Amino acid sequence: MKTATKCLHSGYEPKNSEPRVVPIVQSTTYVYDSTEEVAAVFDDPTRSLIYSRFANPTVMAVEKKIADLEGGVGAMCTTSGQAATLLSILNICEAGDSFLSTTEIYGGTVNLFSFTLKKMGIECIFIDKNDTDEQIAAKFKPNTKAVFGETIANPALTVLDIERLAKLAHAHNVPLIVDNTFATPILCRPFEFGADIVVHSTSKYMDGHAVQVGGVIVDSGKFDWEASGKFPCITEPDESYHGLCYTKMYGNAAYIIKARMQLMRDFGVYPAAHSAFLLNLGLETLAVRMKQYCENAMAVAKYLEANDKVESVRYPGLESDENHALAEKYLSGCSGVISFVIKGGKEAAMKFMNSLSLASNEVHVADIRTCVLHPASETHRQLTDEQLVAAGIEAGMVRFSVGLEDIDDIIADLDAAFAAV
Repeated sequence: MKTATKCLHSGYEPKNSEPRVVPIVQSTTYVYDSTEEVAAVFDDPTRSLIYSRFANPTVMAVEKKIADLEGGVGAMCTTSGQAATLLSILNICEAGDSFLSTTEIYGGTVNLFSFTLKKMGIECIFIDKNDTDEQIAAKFKPNTKAVFGETIANPALTVLDIERLAKLAHAHNVPLIVDNTFATPILCRPFEFGADIVVHSTSKYMDGHAVQVGGVIVDSGKFDWEASGKFPCITEPDESYHGLCYTKMYGNAAYIIKARMQLMRDFGVYPAAHSAFLLNLGLETLAVRMKQYCENAMAVAKYLEANDKVESVRYPGLESDENHALAEKYLSGCSGVISFVIKGGKEAAMKFMNSLSLASNEVHVADIRTCVLHPASETHRQLTDEQLVAAGIEAGMVRFSVGLEDIDDIIADLDAAFAAV
């Protein structure tokens, strides 16, 4: 083939003679010297590039960087965080299967799990963080294939007890999938605590500038699919690839290779090269930004905790927060997102939000700019009252995403808004 590439699970690795900045390979197509070469790659797409619906050198460079950050054997970028979550489940679940998920997750994910996957014959069994080990264990079925949770829940701001859920999942021979969006690998590396698969909405802190939507799946390479005995989709021949067996051919990268060769082939939710280029710019400042987000958010959380117009504050960095001990165990910082409940309920919360000037009222979070949102009437409005309670969302709750502006300016904006309530 005329364009040299690395295998898909190890990623694209620029040589010293190449540009320091990740190049944008703006191409859908890759040229081969013979029909035999093309045939060989269709038998095993990890040999080289086929088409940019599967992989692209620019995106592969970013995938390798994210895999390295998380400590995984490989990664696959997608066009959104929801696509990453969907494929992470579909890669090991099919009609007739079930999986467990914590209740305190992003509202869009609740819809995906409760309705869309249900239509596809996949059952989501929700578990409460306050359930005992015995109660959670009782919810596993013979057809249960995974456990899912968020490191820092959006917008409940609860912290996932990763080790506990990993042990429960592994006791039932299934992997733990963790959405690490809010923490990022800068604040938490779930694989170090027993998680097997990590997903991200890269649209949030990884990008950081609200310029492109994306997602990623990262494989730890640690789950033993063969020993589990529950995943013939990975351990037995794949008829769509001439009887190829993922675990035998790709070893500990079997999960992520299958996701690319099978699901990305069929769904085609792969990001464009330019989107990956922009994501890479965000990744290059991620460690510096996460430190400042955490510092600003802690100052705002303390301010809110002392405000007599605030009923309650959720931020795991506060010693008074019920999740503080878990945060101390798993996190090196609690991100820039705070949830708080304003006295006076929904009307007071919305008046407060409408009175902010520096903070933007928008359906986004984890940006360099401070933004605010009312979950009950916006992102989680499709949930029932019971689902809102289960997700830890109250009528007067405000999700406040602290940006990188000067902290005095952020506090002044809050002061002015509270004065209007």
